[in-house]
Amino acid sequence: MSLEQIQAFLDGSDGIGFEAAERGDVYGWITRTLCEQEYWKQSRGARGLLRRYLGRMTGLSRAQVTRLIARYREVGMVRETSYRRNRFFTRYTVADIELLALVDEAHGNLSGPATQKILHREFHEYGDVRYERLAEISVAHIYNLRGSRAYRGGKICYQKTRPVQITIGERRKPDPQNRPGYLRIDTVHQGDLDGVKGVYHVNAVDEVTQWQVVGATEQISEAWLIPVLEAMLRQFPFHIHGFHSDNGSEFINGRVAALLNKLWIEQTKSRPRRSNDNGLVEAKNGAVIRKHLGYGHIESEHAEQLEVFYEHYFNPYLNFHRPCGVPEIRTDRKGKQRRIYRWYATPWEILRQLPDLARHLRPEFTVAALDQIAGAETDTQAAQNMQEAKLTMLRRLHVKRSA
Repeated sequence: MSLEQIQAFLDGSDGIGFEAAERGDVYGWITRTLCEQEYWKQSRGARGLLRRYLGRMTGLSRAQVTRLIARYREVGMVRETSYRRNRFFTRYTVADIELLALVDEAHGNLSGPATQKILHREFHEYGDVRYERLAEISVAHIYNLRGSRAYRGGKICYQKTRPVQITIGERRKPDPQNRPGYLRIDTVHQGDLDGVKGVYHVNAVDEVTQWQVVGATEQISEAWLIPVLEAMLRQFPFHIHGFHSDNGSEFINGRVAALLNKLWIEQTKSRPRRSNDNGLVEAKNGAVIRKHLGYGHIESEHAEQLEVFYEHYFNPYLNFHRPCGVPEIRTDRKGKQRRIYRWYATPWEILRQLPDLARHLRPEFTVAALDQIAGAETDTQAAQNMQEAKLTMLRRLHVKRSA
């Protein structure tokens, strides 16, 4: 191309950018262009035009183009600079690292000091000259070599998947199919103080009706938790069919499994990488328990008083007088789901509108009896009574704690 054609090209390609794929191709093209245009024989204006042309075609900055032109002037061509960085002296060769991998594979990956002793004995006691350098290696450098690429390439360690010894609960999401009785359960810890554990709240929420029962226990070990779970299950007015929790040992153990089997309740647990499997009860942990009880420390010895407050005031308020948002799932054309909350109702109202309600209720509960509990006081009266009972209980606990 002549200089006039290059000028016309630059004017006509304003706003268009080019980018090269390989650095070697770019450098070769720059060398050919500078030779063909006889860059050093051109005037100052023509050189500037050529620099703009090189920058436009390669996508390089003005400073980069200037450096490449200077390199062309020095050596007569533009090429990649090959250089060798300063390196520390390598004491242990690739053969030494492979030998270390062989020792680890034979002995089953012993600790650093034990491996150091073996390497020392191989040379000094058994006279194997291959271990001459490794015989003086430090423990720290053994771990350094184990992390090197040569070590990983020379040693492949296979470990069979360890089977689960006790299979309690099935890893899957419950499918209630619009039936009450499928619980989501979780524990909430009420803080530590000077290394002393606080009380534990046990939160259980029905997936369909959002009927919520909260309990309290001093510890989450099996012996303390079983009586609390039994008392909580008795407070649900409908038959319980499912019991879903995370993979914590407080619920995934033999005694809880035996209790649920005795009551013909199916036990499931959250799946890996499925954070929403137990999301309902975790949301209630913050919106209900943390909102009313806060984050302050409460001694575990007060679990019985909390249990009384929950059963007589808190749980009735939650289920008969506190409205919950009922999600309506909308799916757009791309298949993305989102929840819309257009209906707010108490758990009793949600339960009451289910078809065949009498079939879901336990024999000791009737619709009339539950209606009587719901109408005994207004929502605000129930909330005020609950708040008064809560403040009275917390003051009593504070006085006792201060004393």
